[in-house]
Amino acid sequence: MASTVDNLSVVVHGAGVIRLENQSIPEPGRNEVLIKIHSVGICGSDVHFWQHGRIGDFVVQKPMVLGHESSGAVIKVGCDVTHLRAGDRVAIEPAVPQENDDFCKIGRYNLSPTIFCCATPPGNGSLCRYYVHNANFCYKLPEGVSYEEGALIEPLSVGIHACRRAGVTFGSNILICGAGPIGLVCLLVAKSMGAAKVMITDLSPERLLMAKEMGADITLQAKRETPQEMADAVCGHLSGMPDITMECTGAEVCIQTAIYATRSGGTVVLVGLGSPMVNIPILNASTREVDIKGIFRYCNTWPMAISMLVSGRLNVLRSLVTHRFSLEDSLQAFETAHQGLGIKIIIRCDKDDPL
Repeated sequence: MASTVDNLSVVVHGAGVIRLENQSIPEPGRNEVLIKIHSVGICGSDVHFWQHGRIGDFVVQKPMVLGHESSGAVIKVGCDVTHLRAGDRVAIEPAVPQENDDFCKIGRYNLSPTIFCCATPPGNGSLCRYYVHNANFCYKLPEGVSYEEGALIEPLSVGIHACRRAGVTFGSNILICGAGPIGLVCLLVAKSMGAAKVMITDLSPERLLMAKEMGADITLQAKRETPQEMADAVCGHLSGMPDITMECTGAEVCIQTAIYATRSGGTVVLVGLGSPMVNIPILNASTREVDIKGIFRYCNTWPMAISMLVSGRLNVLRSLVTHRFSLEDSLQAFETAHQGLGIKIIIRCDKDDPL
């Protein structure tokens, strides 16, 4: 039976309609835990669902709670849960496969067609006071790792998965297109994995300054050049062509630049999501054996992310947070995100731990 105690939630009703609503508190199932949510980051996808009511084939057809970058404290466990107990602080991995299919068996559960994702239609997200989630996808936060850092593990995981797919290793020279939150976490992870030199580009000088503060070796403000001209500028500043390019904008011109800039035999990883159809210089990539790889979210990344945070090598991660709002002020937080202000916005959901 669900409780009617205060469970303030941020709910999208379709394109342009977002509201604060009080919902019931759900009961955890046998393999689930009830979590008192503490911190939730606003992702670009949350803003997109609010503004457009859809992302690709995922359409908001009924009211849906937003939010999937989250952490909190377990307050109740299902009868079959043995590795968590009330009081444990946890980070939440939002995507949960519903069946143990072939993709799960080979460790690539993010590709399972039966995956369930919070804050992706029709699944409710975690931007609320209380949220129920599969216990196997909740990870204990060690002492010294804050709730905010726990929420940031979700975007950090995108960076980890991208760097793994790219084959980042000691000595890699890397270009990152885009200094938004995802480009910046790719930068942090690449440096932690031993990249020798990381260059990052963006239109915004403010974001490039943040990238420099977070360890970028070279920053370059993108101009309105052709893709080939931009690629030439990249290679000039980098004193050569990068081994790996991580494209984090989704913009067609940046994808083209990434291919032209990457050395023969190198790798381009498409991290950003943009138009479903783009024109790319495929002959250039093919004749130079430039591998083009996609990524879809992440898999098997939360344990590594937590280890990296515990090691202290990612203390700078918290610098991504430029704005903080209470749950009651969530609509203002979304307006701030929509205006493109700051880097990462965190909403504090726990009214017992105010800002």
